[in-house]
Amino acid sequence: SSEVLEAIENVIQGVLQSLAQKKAPVLTLANRTDWRNIEFKDSVGLQMIPRYTTKQIRSDSPQSASRFALMLKILSMIYKMVQSNTYATKRDIYYSDTLLFGSQSTVDHLINDISCMLKIPRRGLHILSTTKGFVAGNLSYTEEDGTKVNCTCSKTVCIIKQEHLNRKDLISHAKFMLIVEKDATFQRLLDDDFFNKVSPCIMITGRGVPDLNTRLLVRKLWDSFQIPIFTLMDADPHGVEILCVYKYGSVSMCFEAHHLAVPSIKWLGLLPSDLKRLNISKDALIPFTKQDLNKLASLQKRPYLACQPLWKKELEIMAASKLKAEIQVLTSLSQDYLSRVYLPNKLQFGGWL
Repeated sequence: SSEVLEAIENVIQGVLQSLAQKKAPVLTLANRTDWRNIEFKDSVGLQMIPRYTTKQIRSDSPQSASRFALMLKILSMIYKMVQSNTYATKRDIYYSDTLLFGSQSTVDHLINDISCMLKIPRRGLHILSTTKGFVAGNLSYTEEDGTKVNCTCSKTVCIIKQEHLNRKDLISHAKFMLIVEKDATFQRLLDDDFFNKVSPCIMITGRGVPDLNTRLLVRKLWDSFQIPIFTLMDADPHGVEILCVYKYGSVSMCFEAHHLAVPSIKWLGLLPSDLKRLNISKDALIPFTKQDLNKLASLQKRPYLACQPLWKKELEIMAASKLKAEIQVLTSLSQDYLSRVYLPNKLQFGGWL
């Protein structure tokens, strides 16, 4: 707490010094939108280079003056929360003054910028994510009030909470972890009792792009149990992007890669090459949009693709066909094909990249 308070005080002191010298105050942080500031390390993922270029949020520029003011406003809220040992979600901060902030995404970006500027992980700022991720499978722990939670029962789904990230009593006999992109597929696997039929496993979904808590839990489970982690994504550029966020981290949070990314994660499916191998009808596939083409072009330029030649081939298959598929396309073969045939075969015969 004292570290956070001191970091904020240093920022405010800099602002006051500029004003005393009749200069326009500026806030300086790493430029995370420039890929030249980011390096890729196979063992860590995406991270800032030691001598990165910075960007300034100026108080005397029409383009950034409001951003400067909003950052000071949020810094003031963080300071009060740390002093009083209280917490707020990003949503709470937005709803404290919706007219001032304008949108939830503005608040999200500002908080990431503040975390980067202060060089303090977001959870250290007393700001919590509004959790959207779920976990189920061979995992149990005891709540603070003494309640024993056992996710092994096939219908027990736990919402991923901040409290899970500090637990030291997590127990699991899982042989692997399966990260599922979408909630619908996650629920389908639960209905099919997948994690009891194949072998004990932990299933997690971030329900699309994962929030911070989901990524932190994946990392915590990896650190705790060192079991293989597989991902089940749609065979489209968006699904690959989500896989990369889990495995290598995101550009916006690259200053926290050591706590978030898990480079040992494997791409289990749905692979573009699976579509041909399984004779999926072209009528069941979806044509690319312009957005898909742009996303794929961006992915193909990423630094980590150099060490993933098999991924490169899969993206080339996608680029050549200009077709994508959701995991649900497997139901065109049979209703329970995913849990009865596809996943067991992949896991048994090593069909991952």
